[in-house]
Amino acid sequence: MAVAIILSTLAMTAIVAVRYLAFSGLFALATARVRPGLYAGQGRQVRSEIGWSLASAAIYGVPAGVLAWGWQAHGWTRVYTHWDAYPLWYLPIAPLIYLLAHDTWFYWTHRLMHRPAWFRAMHAVHHASRPPTAWAAMSFHPYEAITGAVVIPALVLLVPIHVAMLGLVLLVMTVMGVTNHMGWEMFPRGFVHSRLGDWLITASHHNRHHEQYACNYGLYFRFWDRLCGTDRGLSQP
Repeated sequence: MAVAIILSTLAMTAIVAVRYLAFSGLFALATARVRPGLYAGQGRQVRSEIGWSLASAAIYGVPAGVLAWGWQAHGWTRVYTHWDAYPLWYLPIAPLIYLLAHDTWFYWTHRLMHRPAWFRAMHAVHHASRPPTAWAAMSFHPYEAITGAVVIPALVLLVPIHVAMLGLVLLVMTVMGVTNHMGWEMFPRGFVHSRLGDWLITASHHNRHHEQYACNYGLYFRFWDRLCGTDRGLSQP
């Protein structure tokens, strides 16, 4: 059993690391073509971001690996594989629940980590990326990585979700994490300033957080920032 858990953990660590390298690398390449020279002079920062991110991948891999083993061996989680296990209308609801729950957890833990003592102990590593690059999405101190690593494992124990919809959640989490940090706005201005765009976080919103620190704490949505008066609008990345 111990060997199986270790192998599962190593496999999940590899998956998280490869996913990070693939998506961050893809958007870094896009940046080099669309905004040539944007990351000029940030080579040392990028190397640091990659190093911290790979360490974070190992931390994310532990609970993910244990639960992946538990799901396959003992059915521990609420992840299901048969399309008819729940009503079809529930398929898109589950990812929305996951994203809203993750966003809520992230907002409040993020605000906590901006208190001076917590910031120095945990969050300063992430804010060393100033301005951030496409490699910064997982650049966390291990303590901060732990706060992120427990969210999806906790949710799969509590909220039923089809395995394909779980894959969609992980895709959204990865893409938004990378694109929100790459230092320029890839989405058209018309979308960013649309009614839908006004409630979603993109690089224009998150860049202001890296500039001013005490604002724009959300992950996917601007709901909590607006409700709590911490939304400071958009920068011009």
